[in-house]
Amino acid sequence: MSEKDITKSWKDPDEAPSLDRDWFARAEIRDGDKVVRRGRPKSDNSKQAISLRLDADVVEWFKQSGSGWQTRMNEALRKMAGL
Repeated sequence: MSEKDITKSWKDPDEAPSLDRDWFARAEIRDGDKVVRRGRPKSDNSKQAISLRLDADVVEWFKQSGSGWQTRMNEALRKMAGL
């Protein structure tokens, strides 16, 4: 690398952008050229979080069926609604 190449690629640190919270909020995480998205992938069938009061015995019945009880409860509601 020649002196000219070094001088051409050198950046003055005083001219660098400030790395504030806004800068980090807009920053992208990359693996090479690929942008890595954090969190769950976007779903075509998005869910809506709600607050719903149910009888304790109904909730307990679904919970006793083990992991994934919320999904099974959703499936039962969809079936009852004819969806």
